[in-house]
Amino acid sequence: MCQILKIAKSTYYYQTNNFVNYDVNNHEEEVISAFNKSRKIYGDRKIYGDRKIYGARKIKAVLMRKDIILSCRKIRFLMIKNNLVSKYTKLKYRNHKTMVNNDQISNVLNHQFNNKKPNEVVVSDLTYVQVGGKWHYICLLIDLFNREIIGYSAGPNKTAELVQQAFHKITRPLNKITLFYTDRGNEFKNKIIDEILITFDIKRSLSAKGFPYDNAVAETTYKTFKTEFIKGKKFENLTQLKCELFDFVNWYNNLRIQGSLNYLTPVEFRKWQST
Repeated sequence: MCQILKIAKSTYYYQTNNFVNYDVNNHEEEVISAFNKSRKIYGDRKIYGDRKIYGARKIKAVLMRKDIILSCRKIRFLMIKNNLVSKYTKLKYRNHKTMVNNDQISNVLNHQFNNKKPNEVVVSDLTYVQVGGKWHYICLLIDLFNREIIGYSAGPNKTAELVQQAFHKITRPLNKITLFYTDRGNEFKNKIIDEILITFDIKRSLSAKGFPYDNAVAETTYKTFKTEFIKGKKFENLTQLKCELFDFVNWYNNLRIQGSLNYLTPVEFRKWQST
């Protein structure tokens, strides 16, 4: 048969030994299960419905872990059939004029976001969220190696103290960090931050003024963060925000798969690279 079809015997044995189930008729329940196990976006049901986070591409990656191969097109069809919706929106926020850090510090990172070692480069930024009808702020510290959130904080003011609190959350040795990369927000220009960087011999790198692409990883992470954590939620007080932030960071690092990490979680990717 191989001679007639002009197929190498090794190809035949490879296919039979690595058979994957391509039957799409019996996998509707698996698609629904993968969707339902992704994190729920809470909010007003009249506005947001019963939304989850994972879309077709991430559901496809989840199913591949079970040796189930479905195309994104088929997964989208099953999602539409079962009214499974994952959407991304933004909160409206009125920008406030703030001081800008005009220090003559160059962009040492220079868009080299990939192929970094663990703890080599930490990037950061701040975002906003409504708490009890007032704007509060969240600071995240992200390890560029695997996009893992290694430090975080939340508070009512956009200050250097908020960044300091995020550093206090880091459980790994700070002297392993070689570069701290941020935009030119004035909250990163402060004696408190300088003391942390000097004490642990961490170099600073700043993006160009008004050029968000320089801090693309942080911008991308915050876009995800706003959609999957902030969107549609109603925080009554700062205590609730901090509790749910802790829960989200744990889920983001340990359970949420990422396309940029070959559909592994940040922790899985770190452990895989260390073996």
